[in-house]
Amino acid sequence: MTRCNDPLSFGSVRVAADQPNNAIPNPESSILAAARLSGKNHTNTAPAVGGLFFPQSKSLGIDRSGHSLAQQAKIVYAGSNNTSYEQGDADLKKLAEMTKVGAKQVRRVCKHIGAERCIERDEAVTQYQALPLVERKQTPKGVTTPKVAVIGVDGGRLQIFDRAATATPVTNSPPTPDSTSTDDHPDERADNGRHWREDKIGLLMTMRSEVQAVDPCPEIPANFVNPLRIMKLARELKKRVPVGEEAAKPATEADEQSDSETSEEWDRPEVESKRFVATRRVWEEFGPMVATRAWEWGFFGSSRRAFIGDGASNNWTMWRGYFSSFTPILDFIHALSYVFASATAGRPFAEGWSCYVRWIEWVWQGDVEKVVAELVLRQEELGVPAKDESACSPRQVVARALEYLRNNVSRMKYAEYRRDGLPLTSSYVESAVKQFNYRVKGTEKFWDEVGAEEMLQLRADFLSDDQPLDDFWKRREANESGQRRYRKTA
Repeated sequence: MTRCNDPLSFGSVRVAADQPNNAIPNPESSILAAARLSGKNHTNTAPAVGGLFFPQSKSLGIDRSGHSLAQQAKIVYAGSNNTSYEQGDADLKKLAEMTKVGAKQVRRVCKHIGAERCIERDEAVTQYQALPLVERKQTPKGVTTPKVAVIGVDGGRLQIFDRAATATPVTNSPPTPDSTSTDDHPDERADNGRHWREDKIGLLMTMRSEVQAVDPCPEIPANFVNPLRIMKLARELKKRVPVGEEAAKPATEADEQSDSETSEEWDRPEVESKRFVATRRVWEEFGPMVATRAWEWGFFGSSRRAFIGDGASNNWTMWRGYFSSFTPILDFIHALSYVFASATAGRPFAEGWSCYVRWIEWVWQGDVEKVVAELVLRQEELGVPAKDESACSPRQVVARALEYLRNNVSRMKYAEYRRDGLPLTSSYVESAVKQFNYRVKGTEKFWDEVGAEEMLQLRADFLSDDQPLDDFWKRREANESGQRRYRKTA
């Protein structure tokens, strides 16, 4: 027998005497021989080092989260497009076979990516505001100007739990959010509604329509003079609906089409694309966010531009500050609700309905001054309301409607808007609010300010037709790996 060193074994291996000294033994026999060796075992260091410094982490774009970019994209999608992080984790297990993620990890990844997207958004706003005023109103190079550019803004509702602001105990134990959010508490409710706050939703639409020489629909659609339908609309628009009533109701296509737009008598403008902006920040910061997106998509260069909203003063403060070149349009449905309420206040329904039909026909044709004149006479007939008078009294209802129409008469030229091929209602942005509510609003959902802002940004990204997260993942891959994607060859 001779002795040789076998590079394929973990120690010395004895081979047959008739085998050449420099011959390489059979690997299988070497492994078996090594298994029978006795003596001190060598430490298994290489596998441990390989686990700590996986050589492909950089090229695969794996960061400290422990997930590849493809996995993170799936986690963020599931966490942002479900009613909760728990449901997102359940979908990942069932549909993506990602069984070891967990709801907490879904929350952490959504927080991290949402924070990065908020930083990118804020940097874009800063760069836009640094531009000269002339450039802010021009179309950026390489951007196609839309035929019709429409901006709508509205406010949603969600619950913010601020531990520092909660100084007194509540009946039900309050939620205990972490640094992101804990939005799933099935046994908890808000205390007298004090946790409800407003989020701001901006919808930017490109539309397609034709300019008409005359009003394409001078007669008011039958839907607007249908008593049953109008009473339903009036109930839905009342401001005293409990805030948790539509906690998690996803919007449908029907929600986006108001009664006027579904009428066969008028060929409404056709939506080409939608993009969204959402935030929990104040209106003074929300305005520049919407303006930045409008500039990036060439809205200021469009020949037909519209800004549509309800009568809230914040909407029109934003319009004056950033979109004064856009045609201001008061949502027709909100105007209708005030007209209906004031026409039927203090009158038998048959008499009030007849008055409503006359007034709403004037509003549809853009003759709002006629309605204001008759409301003035009606107010004189009823008298001026007292300071402590009930909000439901006829005098208060008429007074509110009179103030509302006077403040918005310049935004109610509906016949002119139809000739220009512009929309009349804010139904699209109201539908968008419901789409955001589906994720962030609920009597059992509580957020902190940071977590709410991050989730609103992710929801805006996913709901936008241009899918900005697609480019975000490409940028992130380049930053993580230091590599560029190869161009696809035809």
